[in-house]
Amino acid sequence: MRLNGVHVEETFAELFPMKYCRMLVTAATERLATTSAREATGFGTSIIMAPGEAGIERTMSGDETLDGRPGAVIQVWHRDDESLQNALLGRIGQCVLTAPTTSLFDAGGDPGFRLGEQVAFFGDGHQRNEEMYGRDVWLVPRMDGDFVVEDSVSIEEGVAGGNFFVLGRTQGSALQGAEAAIDAIGGVEGVVTSFPGGICSSGSKPGSEQYGFMLATTNEFYAPSIRDEVDTALPDDVGAVYEIVMNGVTLEALKGATAAGIRAATTVEGVVGIDAGNYGGNIGPYEIHLREVL
Repeated sequence: MRLNGVHVEETFAELFPMKYCRMLVTAATERLATTSAREATGFGTSIIMAPGEAGIERTMSGDETLDGRPGAVIQVWHRDDESLQNALLGRIGQCVLTAPTTSLFDAGGDPGFRLGEQVAFFGDGHQRNEEMYGRDVWLVPRMDGDFVVEDSVSIEEGVAGGNFFVLGRTQGSALQGAEAAIDAIGGVEGVVTSFPGGICSSGSKPGSEQYGFMLATTNEFYAPSIRDEVDTALPDDVGAVYEIVMNGVTLEALKGATAAGIRAATTVEGVVGIDAGNYGGNIGPYEIHLREVL
């Protein structure tokens, strides 16, 4: 199959279930809200080594938020409820509570984890529990006023590991294609990309053929610099590959993001192929077939 003259491989991405929490950070200005959101989702690239996965889903204007201030919707992901709860306490307590003028609200469906109550202990007995904006919130005194944090947030099961590869003739063309894909995915509700700028340059495969202590190692089949030394998966005209990795609240959301990202990437001159990563069912039970979603 060719899309905009670009070959799309007949393959699929392999995905797996993970737990996530979706929240809204607001602040007095867009800059303050997005700065706090970036800090709260930092070092959230891959569960392989990072303390959970995380990303900014989208920004919001004051017309869209509970308190009429600019905001950002963030997602934090982990393997299980306990691990996710611990990650949330650290990320919100250190990166949102501490940030100027911020507030935090649940942006999920069924709040059940009392994150706000636990963060509110920072108030050392001076915290207050009130109803505000139609939500049960805590007001935690700090030096610039009160930190408003919703009492409970939702922990739900989503789908992680959505991916596709952008193959370019040069590093520059592959990168432009990947950036175009990220811009398009940013318009899909419920999806986040956790790697730096949404783009993964390293690629990986589970485990190692050489080192038993490694959880993941380079996906040598897509590494141009050693193509003559391995059973490469790269056509001769490919000089660089970038991987787009996504998590989503539903499988359907990830299918939509995959389609949007691929369509955008294939409009870039010098992008010559689209591929995806799968590992024979060893990673997870879900599949997104590239050609089927286009």
